[in-house]
Amino acid sequence: MFRGFRNLLLRDDVTVVTVAMAVAMAFSNVVNAFTDDVISPFIAAAQGDVSGPGFGWQLVSGGGSATFLNLGGFISAIIYFVIFMAVVYFLIALPYRVVMARLGKTVFGDPPPTMNCPACLSDDLNPAATRCKHCGADIDRATA
Repeated sequence: MFRGFRNLLLRDDVTVVTVAMAVAMAFSNVVNAFTDDVISPFIAAAQGDVSGPGFGWQLVSGGGSATFLNLGGFISAIIYFVIFMAVVYFLIALPYRVVMARLGKTVFGDPPPTMNCPACLSDDLNPAATRCKHCGADIDRATA
């Protein structure tokens, strides 16, 4: 029983995902601080001389932060997401793809080619197929 559990934990893909998650979580704090402490003040300054918690509008006069439409926070979250995903791609996914290519495995590659069924218009058929797996129609090579 424990041997199977150990083998599961020591598989290459589980180990890589675990390390990637740890790195991603650690870097998440850095990116979050960057967007909150560096990007957000610039976004709030873009609004001008309006006093308030940031770039946005107060929906109800005297409503406080509960009714403040905070566009600056939303823009910061989008910037955070883009920066975070770029870091994950360039520091985790790209090196992983290079290492797996050296081992002869293709990861994050282009999807295999497909063809369309002229009868039901499904677009996920194997190019070597002679019948549609969805509707059963014969596939003529000249029209497919």
